[in-house]
Amino acid sequence: MHYIFCMNKATIVVFLILFAGSLRAADLSTSIAGLESEWAAAYYQNNEAQQKQAYPALLEKAAELVKRYPHSAEPKIWQATIMATNAAYESSLEALSTLEAAKALLEQAIQQNPAALDGTAYVTLGTLYYMVPGWPVSFGDNQMAEQLLKTSLKINPCGIDANYFYADFLLRQDRATEAEDYFRKAIQAPIRKQQVFADTQLQNEAKLALANTQQRKLNAGRNRFLSLFTTAASE
Repeated sequence: MHYIFCMNKATIVVFLILFAGSLRAADLSTSIAGLESEWAAAYYQNNEAQQKQAYPALLEKAAELVKRYPHSAEPKIWQATIMATNAAYESSLEALSTLEAAKALLEQAIQQNPAALDGTAYVTLGTLYYMVPGWPVSFGDNQMAEQLLKTSLKINPCGIDANYFYADFLLRQDRATEAEDYFRKAIQAPIRKQQVFADTQLQNEAKLALANTQQRKLNAGRNRFLSLFTTAASE
């Protein structure tokens, strides 16, 4: 009887630990969802003054989440994301330092949980690698960018972020035909319930980018065609 009582007591302790863990995970998920929503509302508005005012408050919230959940990758990913977007309002030297710090946070997040937020750390880090200047100014590296973005696609092949930013990378590398395929995948990606506004905005950007890419290819084809007549007339 005493043995059964001990077993029951042990079971209760395990249950309480698991229950506390579930509550903690739910609290983190709710906090991350709130941060995502606030960031999207700031990022996709046209008022730069309001953006500049919103980001510092979001950075404080993200930093607090990192302190509360030091062993979770998700808060670090969002802190890095907000730091990177806020860098647009900093001086060149400050921005480079901020982006280096964001890079370090994303690398830590990948070490902790590569699949966190469906591989978002790889997307964000890959995007930084192709957007920042290369050596000796900063850490920009197109080969590393492509490697990271492809890794994100392996983790989440149907993800809107992974497909959109890989398409954007390809377009910047003058690989328009490849870019079109990934813009289409971004447009067809399922909208996430917790990120309806942000995903809808990004899909709209993907549609515009795809249309612009197709128009650019069409114009290039016309120019090549016209150049045949220009060359023939000059001979």
